[in-house]
Amino acid sequence: MKGSRILIVDDNRSVLNALELLLQPLCKEVVMTTNPNQIPSLLRGTHFDAILLDMNFSAGINTGNEGMYWLKRILEHDPNHSVIMITAYGDVELAVRAVKKGAVDFVLKPWDNSKLITTVNAAIQLQDSREEVKSLKEKEQNLKAAMKREPTVIIGESPRFKRVLELVAKVAKTDANVLITGENGTGKEVIARELHRQSLRHNEVMVSVDMGSLSETLFESELFGHVQGAFTDAKEDRVGKFEVAKGGTLFMDEIANLSLPLQAKLLAALQNREIVKVGSNKKIPIDIRLVCATNSDLNVLVREGQFREDLLYRINTIQVEIPPLRERVEDIPLLANFFLGIYSAKYNNPGLKFDNEVMEQMKRYAWPGNVRELQHAVEKAVILSEGDTLTQHNFIFP
Repeated sequence: MKGSRILIVDDNRSVLNALELLLQPLCKEVVMTTNPNQIPSLLRGTHFDAILLDMNFSAGINTGNEGMYWLKRILEHDPNHSVIMITAYGDVELAVRAVKKGAVDFVLKPWDNSKLITTVNAAIQLQDSREEVKSLKEKEQNLKAAMKREPTVIIGESPRFKRVLELVAKVAKTDANVLITGENGTGKEVIARELHRQSLRHNEVMVSVDMGSLSETLFESELFGHVQGAFTDAKEDRVGKFEVAKGGTLFMDEIANLSLPLQAKLLAALQNREIVKVGSNKKIPIDIRLVCATNSDLNVLVREGQFREDLLYRINTIQVEIPPLRERVEDIPLLANFFLGIYSAKYNNPGLKFDNEVMEQMKRYAWPGNVRELQHAVEKAVILSEGDTLTQHNFIFP
C-alpha cells in the first residue's frame, strides 16, 4: 500500500476520521470528502489506487441507490477503478448487488481494522494487475507489428561496415546504453534492431519512438503514459513506451530534436530508473535497454547549449557510427542487387539485371540520401523498366 493514493467518500465525518487514522500511515495520501458531488472533479485531477464509497448519503435514506449511482459514474470514468463499498450490516444484499455492478468488494460498519486493510490492499493489487494487463496488451500489439515487418537484413562487406558489425556484436550482449550516429538514410534503425536481435533481451519487444515527431504536450503521455482524465483528451488510461518496452529495448530516434525542458524530464527518468504517468503519483520502475540515434553531432550541440551534457553521457555509453554510403563503395553493388531482387519479385518482373555501365555510375555517385536513396532509386527503376536490363536511362544521376 505504500505509495498509494486512496479516496474515501462518506457523509459521516466520524467514519472519515477513523479511516484516515487507520490508512494514512500505510499510504502516501488519503483524500476524503463528505460530498459525493465532488467525485467527478477529484477523479479528473488525481489518479486513485482505491476508492472507498458509502452506499447512502442522504439522512433517512438507506436504499443504496446513491451509492449505486456514484459507483456507475466512477466506473464510467475508468472501468479499472477499484471501488470498495462501505455499508451497514443490514445492507449486505445491496453491497453484493454493487459488487455485481463492478465494485471489487465491500466492508461492513463497524469494521475490523485488519480485515479492512487487507481488503484495501487487495483492491490496490487488483488495480495494479489490470494496469499490467493493459501494458501486456500494448506489448502484444507491438510484437504483432514487429512480426509483420519485413525481417532486417544486414548487407555489407566493406571494412568500415564490418567494423560496425563487430562493435554491434560486442556491445549487444551488455545492457549498455548505445548512441547510433550517422547521416540520414544510413540505416540507424536497422543497426538498432540488430543490436536488439543479438541482445539478451531479444525475446522481448523493441519499441521505437520518433522523438522528432513528439510535441511538447505529448512527450510525457507518449513516453510515460497517462491516466484517464489527466487532461482534456485523456479519455482512457494510456500505457507509455517505457512500460511497453519493459524487459526489452527502447529505441529513441532523432534524440537531438528534444527541447531542453524535455531533455531534463528524460534524464530524470533515466537517472531514477522510474517514471510517473501524467495525472498519477505512482512511481513505476523501468527495465529497458536504451538505444538512441541521431544525425546530429551532439557534442557540437552541447557546446552550443542546445543539448544537455549530462544527458549525452547517460545515453552515450557506447557510440556506434555508421559510415555514409559514399565511404563504403564496395557495398553498393551488394545493396543494389539485394534491392533489385526484392522489387523484381514485388512487381512481378523477374530476371532483371544491371548493365556494367550503370553499376559503375552507381559506385561513382555520392548518394547523399545514402542506402535509403539507393533503395528508392532501384525501386523506381524496376517499376519503370521496359526490358530485362537496367541501364543509365533508368536512373537520374545529377
